[in-house]
Amino acid sequence: MDKGNKENKETKERLKKLKEELCFNQKLVWDHISQIEKEEALKFSEEYKTFLNEARTERESIREIVRLAEQNGFVLLDEITARGKKLRPGNKVYTVNKEKNVALIVTGKEPVWHGINVIGSHVDAPRLDLKPCPLYEDQGIGLLKTHYYGGIKKYHWLSHPLAMHGVVIKQNGDKIDIRIGDTEHDPIFLITDLLPHLAKEQMQKKLGEAVSGEALNILAGTLPIEVKDAKERVKLAVLELLKLKYGIIEEDLTSAELELVPATTARDVGFDRSMVGAYGQDDRVCAYTSLRALLNCQNPVRTAISLFVDKEEIGSTGNTGMRSRFFENTVAELLYLLAGDYDEIYCRKALALGRALSADVGAAVDPNWEGVYDKYNAAKLGYGIVMTKYTGSGGKYGASEANAEFVAEIRRVFNEKKIIWQTAELGKVDQGGGGTIAQYMARYGMDVLDCGPALLSMHSPMEVAHKGDIYMCYKAYEAFFNN
Repeated sequence: MDKGNKENKETKERLKKLKEELCFNQKLVWDHISQIEKEEALKFSEEYKTFLNEARTERESIREIVRLAEQNGFVLLDEITARGKKLRPGNKVYTVNKEKNVALIVTGKEPVWHGINVIGSHVDAPRLDLKPCPLYEDQGIGLLKTHYYGGIKKYHWLSHPLAMHGVVIKQNGDKIDIRIGDTEHDPIFLITDLLPHLAKEQMQKKLGEAVSGEALNILAGTLPIEVKDAKERVKLAVLELLKLKYGIIEEDLTSAELELVPATTARDVGFDRSMVGAYGQDDRVCAYTSLRALLNCQNPVRTAISLFVDKEEIGSTGNTGMRSRFFENTVAELLYLLAGDYDEIYCRKALALGRALSADVGAAVDPNWEGVYDKYNAAKLGYGIVMTKYTGSGGKYGASEANAEFVAEIRRVFNEKKIIWQTAELGKVDQGGGGTIAQYMARYGMDVLDCGPALLSMHSPMEVAHKGDIYMCYKAYEAFFNN
């Protein structure tokens, strides 16, 4: 080898070494896990799809989480209280709030007031809710009025097959579960779209104004009752069907929670089946991965809590959102059952010394819409779990920004456990933004970092996640609980 070629080679090797030592490079999950782990990731995603198909609403999500927890030895916290027993390190318990929140807990070796490890996710998702008085008839068609929930693009929901899920509570307290549209033998529901031949004015409107909220009315039926001189014959026929099948009358709909969700099951996406397409992955992908991580948690040093909340998509409000007292009440009860006494100062210490991951999804760079992302600070599909130091919008408004010390600690945990991760913001600075439950966890004084997989088509009827990211999310949460 001549001198010039030798120097060239040495320069290239030095540059390569410098890049490896100094530069932060995103890693493709599939390039950095073993064949055994690849098989585990694919198996995990199959189990995840099964969960998604069962958990279409917040109530169904909590029901499925509780079922899986009980299968893995978790006991209702109220049963411990009723028996007058104390908790011990390594105990597995859970507590439910109004069928829309649950906290799964594995008690740690250290006292709770030394701090807790918490992963919080939300189980609500954008959808259409029936109004309290939904049923009416127009032009011989029975229709149901809706009020959309969360941030949706309204045009997504036109001419899309929909299923109805939820509960009706009768005056006497009886609960009627409704689930229509999931099987091939069920009818589906639909919102009609305007034919293009007559849509000249509609198509000249801004995208956000082309479909109004009041136009999101569901086709409910067209067959009339046999009495020909009756008014609203189709409406009466629909009510008669509801009475015969479910034993409910129109007034019962005022005390109902009925949701219209996409009538599509979770499916593999792509020739290579490398992605999962499904409704509600924001944020049930984090709910499921944090659930599985806690189910595998055995005798942690710090008490580990997987928290599942409602109402995140509309500001975490109400008595089932993160801004309610459910979480702190749970920690207070834990203290009482572990110590046999309760002192508020210890509850405050437990919360303030807590470490938390706000488990929520990020936005993956979409090649079709690259212009809204800062490519130097954007997540990529298939490159692992996303750490988001801050969220918010318009100058970080509404954000909870993680301290540098806590980000460094999570980096250390992930790197030691060979978790493949990336860091990102939601989009360009002035493009938009959004928030998570992190700000409501941070108010207790605990350290909080947003951390979850990236999605394509977020808030659409068919969101897309990468199977490698789903698996890495599970491994990351597992590592956090055991830290």
